[in-house]
Amino acid sequence: MAENTSDEGLKPKAYQPSNVEQKWYKYWLEKGYFTPRKNPKKQPFVIIMPPPNITGQLHIGHALTVTVEDIMVRWHRMMGEPTLWLPGVDHAGIATQMVVEKDLAKEGKTRAGLGRKIFVDTVWEWANKYRHRILVQHQRLGASCDWSRETFTLDDAPCKAVRATFVNLYKKGLIYRGERIINWCPRCLTAISDLEVDYKELQGNLYHLRYPLEGAKGKYVTVATTRPETMLGDTAVAVNPADERYKDIIGKRLVLPLVGRKIPIVADEAVDKEFGSGAVKVTPSHDPTDFDIAQRHNLPLITILDNNACLNENAGAYCGLSCNEGRKKVIEDLEKEGLLLKVEPYNHSVGHCHRCAILIEPIASRQWFVKTEPLAKPAIEAVKNGSINIIPRHFTKVYLNWMENIKDWCISRQLWWGHRIPVWYCRCGEVIVDIKDPTICPKCASQKLEQDPDVLDTWFSSGLWPHSTLGWPDDENGDLDYFYPTAVMETAYDILFFWVARMIMLGIENTGKIPFHTVYLHGLIRDEKGIKMSKTKGNVIDPLDVIDKYGTDALRFALLVGNTSGNDAKLSIAKLEAGRNFANKLWNATRFVLGKIGEEGVPLEMDADKLKLEDFWIISRLNSTIKNVTRLMEEYQFGEAQRQIHEFIWGDFCDWYIELAKVRLRGKNAATVIFVLMFALDKSLRLLHPYMPFVTEELWQQMAACLPKGALREKSIMISAYPKAVEGDINAKAEETISTLIEMVRGVRNIRAQHKVEAKRYIEAIIYPDDGLFETVSSYKEAIATLARVKPLKLHKGRHCGEAAENELLLVYNNVDVLIPMVSMVDTAAVQERRQREIKELEGQIERLGKLLVNKGFTAKAPAVVVNKERVKLNDFKEKLDRLKDA
Repeated sequence: MAENTSDEGLKPKAYQPSNVEQKWYKYWLEKGYFTPRKNPKKQPFVIIMPPPNITGQLHIGHALTVTVEDIMVRWHRMMGEPTLWLPGVDHAGIATQMVVEKDLAKEGKTRAGLGRKIFVDTVWEWANKYRHRILVQHQRLGASCDWSRETFTLDDAPCKAVRATFVNLYKKGLIYRGERIINWCPRCLTAISDLEVDYKELQGNLYHLRYPLEGAKGKYVTVATTRPETMLGDTAVAVNPADERYKDIIGKRLVLPLVGRKIPIVADEAVDKEFGSGAVKVTPSHDPTDFDIAQRHNLPLITILDNNACLNENAGAYCGLSCNEGRKKVIEDLEKEGLLLKVEPYNHSVGHCHRCAILIEPIASRQWFVKTEPLAKPAIEAVKNGSINIIPRHFTKVYLNWMENIKDWCISRQLWWGHRIPVWYCRCGEVIVDIKDPTICPKCASQKLEQDPDVLDTWFSSGLWPHSTLGWPDDENGDLDYFYPTAVMETAYDILFFWVARMIMLGIENTGKIPFHTVYLHGLIRDEKGIKMSKTKGNVIDPLDVIDKYGTDALRFALLVGNTSGNDAKLSIAKLEAGRNFANKLWNATRFVLGKIGEEGVPLEMDADKLKLEDFWIISRLNSTIKNVTRLMEEYQFGEAQRQIHEFIWGDFCDWYIELAKVRLRGKNAATVIFVLMFALDKSLRLLHPYMPFVTEELWQQMAACLPKGALREKSIMISAYPKAVEGDINAKAEETISTLIEMVRGVRNIRAQHKVEAKRYIEAIIYPDDGLFETVSSYKEAIATLARVKPLKLHKGRHCGEAAENELLLVYNNVDVLIPMVSMVDTAAVQERRQREIKELEGQIERLGKLLVNKGFTAKAPAVVVNKERVKLNDFKEKLDRLKDA
């Protein structure tokens, strides 16, 4: 049979991703395969991409997001569902503003120096540049998104959704403006939400301060604090009403040290009697607990810090000092006045800005808040009743615990980049909240309106993402009606509260429907030592660098190896190499199969009467794999599904079936085996396509070129049907029989490896199969001999039923034994030659040591330990020589 040598596409002996990836991505785009067609009779599958921040390059975490989501999207598309993967980018208020300000600083410019309009225009230039760059990066990762629907959180449609949500919540009384304790970042110069605060354990001190009791000379109340400089803003001292030590002075006043202000002693159950002296200073403007105490007792608020976390005019003589400078000065002055009782080392948890890692300051400030408790109730119920399923399940408890203890959300940010708060103020005192920009005051008809200078928290706009991207509140093109609710929200577990919970709350509030039925949480990608990647540690992996070296498919494969939902995973060079090797294995297997197609081509149909046992076996293994993989995909076990696909293609198909087929391909009637090879390869490529889209498309197209004209074929693998398991083709008997043959071959190979038999050397073997297996083994004698490198290979009917002799090895399996004469694994001439060399070398060593040990100059002068060491060595050499001569 003549072999096919005309195939230009598969001439390279190794897969070259750079020749393939851009070609096929461009082809998919041109064909419009990423844009779904609405079909009212079919339920769509929809994923809204978590929008990456527009702050710069995609990182390896984004690559995992793309990989997992693209696997789901490609799979559902192949399952025949209208599939939408809607991409987008987040304006990332604080993060983007920080990055742009850093760039400006290099030019000696500042945000304040430019002014709001010019600064915002500058950020827009940045955003447009990186928005395009992120799109290109996603495409290089193989993301099969509908780019015609790509959305930016500051596009017109999301802006309208943000304003509509704000206005609706405001009218319902769920958005309000009030003075409360917020987290202030002195670096970002804005309020941040509780979720944006990272707490770190720091070594500090606990300062015990003495506050004089008014009108009682020599009497004091001692308070303990880690922040003595904040005493300048104290408006009371609080004690627990049940604390017997203080019951006689509740209601009396103390003289605030260094300030002289008279402050009351109040009783409040929030005070822990066991902390310090049981009396605590109350600084309402700089502590959330103190703020609550102040509200209950009508205490005034005195803010002593400015926006830069320096002491302000309310701090009197300490005005202008930083917190650390103020602390030192306050302690120094208290000590001079004898009001510092003692200082103790104290570890405590201190909040830091999630973005810039600077110490945050709790400050009472007038901000905009969302009442979250009414929004949380239906979001809690949706998870409890199973409408929304969180994967992995243990995060359900975490979600519910946080939601059931939720606090009001501070949504205003003192930034210039972002969604401007849709509130306008008139000098007459009127507050106007509207979706559209008002031009006139409805109360006094003045046209001099000022918009609130603040912007909204980034998470407010991204919390609307699943429905704002689909056209809410207008739905002019019907996308919201057809594609919402979406199917899966896939994202990292560390933003479950930042983002996922808020999407559920706002989605239900705005649409009356849950935004998605499944939340799939992936873990973080760490380096091969398990360390979290960071620029400072120098262990960050750039996905584009990896793609340039190994290819996109190899990166996607590596990211899924051993990966399970909710768990962090390691990315190593070994995994990347394994991905590249797998692509090469598949490439060369396809080259081999296509190269064996003769002039008669591939049969259109399979002739079942001509199938051999190994054909039934590979078809059965294929269908078993399809069945398992389909179940795993439905259960979101993508890493395990990939492992089973890899195991089937590399092991069953390449290592065993192709090797078994080679014997038949040398014969005249090879049409049946060619058909089965092409059949299994086609199904294998389609199984693998969601994971490794580029190499599978290239090989699938090369296969298509070899098919007869009458063969029905889609124009791309990505729109072909995903394989379905045929229960009737799962053949347990064939799988058991061929598995026995494979087990035999593996056993012989293992023995060869253990005894370090050279690859080119044949060994002898005798097979003793059960009577029922004899004919099968006989028919595969040539294949077994070739795969195990056995010559001669003998067959004996019936089991061995005995023990191996001293110079034999016996391998025992369920229904067959294999006997290997040890002598066949040894090249006796080479062994004898090697032993003669060793004997000669040992005799030389013995002669040298013998002369040394009879030399009195050595034995008399050398230390006894050295002499004894040489004698022991001589005896060892003699014993080894005796053993070699015996052998």
